[in-house]
Amino acid sequence: MRLLPILTTLALPVSLALSATSLAALDLEGMSAHERDAFRAEVRAYLLENPEILMEAIGVLEARQEQAEALRDEQLAQINANALLDDGFSYVGGNPDGDITIVEFIDYRCGFCRRAHPEVAELVETDGNIRIITKEFPILGEQSVLASRFAVATKLIEGDEAYKDISDALIALRSDVSDASLTALAEAYGLNAQAIINEMDSPAVGDILAANRALGDRMQITGTPTFVFGDQMVRGYINLSQMRQIVEAERADG
Repeated sequence: MRLLPILTTLALPVSLALSATSLAALDLEGMSAHERDAFRAEVRAYLLENPEILMEAIGVLEARQEQAEALRDEQLAQINANALLDDGFSYVGGNPDGDITIVEFIDYRCGFCRRAHPEVAELVETDGNIRIITKEFPILGEQSVLASRFAVATKLIEGDEAYKDISDALIALRSDVSDASLTALAEAYGLNAQAIINEMDSPAVGDILAANRALGDRMQITGTPTFVFGDQMVRGYINLSQMRQIVEAERADG
């Protein structure tokens, strides 16, 4: 953690404890060596006598950083709204006319995506007024890329309903992702496995994944799951109760 912001945050409470003479000499550059030593000694003595002030200052600094990050994320969501909400190729589920839209960036090999998946599904199902948009965002290696290519190819070849089935199956898949396991998965759902496999390396599939990656880069997304609730970004796993609280807050903000 950087010391300068903490010292800046500490300046007010420390300065209030100093004498008027010391306050008048807070320009460290203008102080003599003796004055600087005296000032440092006074600050040190104050902190030793009141160590809790350091934790308070760190808390203030962290709160300010969180506020700045939340504002940045809100601006990123607003700037990239079209790509998030209407890119023309991402899967849209739940209630297409819902008053709340949730965008989720997923990687099928991500443990926290797997943990969040049933909770997202329960939220959408029990609420009834949420639109959910899925962004394929494979970042955990070759098997992640294969799984996303297969999911996108399924959507292009077989449509949205088949994509939803395959996406749910892939997030639950515990075996390695390979051509053989993907073929078996497609056949289990009565899909045209060979056509989907052939489509996986098509320019269309590549373009969709590249667009998602570019969007993620613009939004400074480095991990999954990442959620966007309206203008609010949530980086990482949250549980069902937290999701509901965010949805309620978004509705209250109208």
